[in-house]
Amino acid sequence: MTYTPSKTLTFEEFLAEYGNDPRYELIDGELRDRYPTGPHESVSGKLAGRLYGEILRLNLRWTIPKNCLIRPPATEATALRPDVVVLDEAKLATEPLWEREPVLTGGQAIKLVVEVVSTNWQDDYARKVEEYALLGIPEYWIVDFCGLGGVEFIGKPKQPTLTICQLVEDGYCKNRYLLGIAIASVLLPELQLRLDEVMP
Repeated sequence: MTYTPSKTLTFEEFLAEYGNDPRYELIDGELRDRYPTGPHESVSGKLAGRLYGEILRLNLRWTIPKNCLIRPPATEATALRPDVVVLDEAKLATEPLWEREPVLTGGQAIKLVVEVVSTNWQDDYARKVEEYALLGIPEYWIVDFCGLGGVEFIGKPKQPTLTICQLVEDGYCKNRYLLGIAIASVLLPELQLRLDEVMP
């Protein structure tokens, strides 16, 4: 599940060695292999397409970069690599690194983050929930198309689940959506989407 190097990495070392490799992210100095399988990438691509279609329809100045790292400001050696991230182009000027490399150090430009769950599901349901809330990201979607998450996160019996976390004050309010149920996004309230439509 996790590759542990002989020593921990700093953010700068990670950026130099793995910054352009979409397979890896860094959590507290530990290199994490995201294990993106074909089905995982298919779900990510379908979601990005559906979200971008809605962005275009609404004529919003938002973008979805192909590759992006998020460096939470309260951590020394963490670089998160979401599967899909929606950015407000007008607010990218506040990002000090963005002109040179696709690294975000704050949450002002981030409208939505999507994580497609793989074998390291604990990071998506626990650690990243805290990090993204601290950054003030309005919505965080956890797409567990294989039903891998723990019972406390996706219920029993375990089944494919899309969880939308909506920021309320400094924490997330979570709503779970199973197959066949239309999702409800505060950020994109007219978006017509069911988990079924992005399944691999």
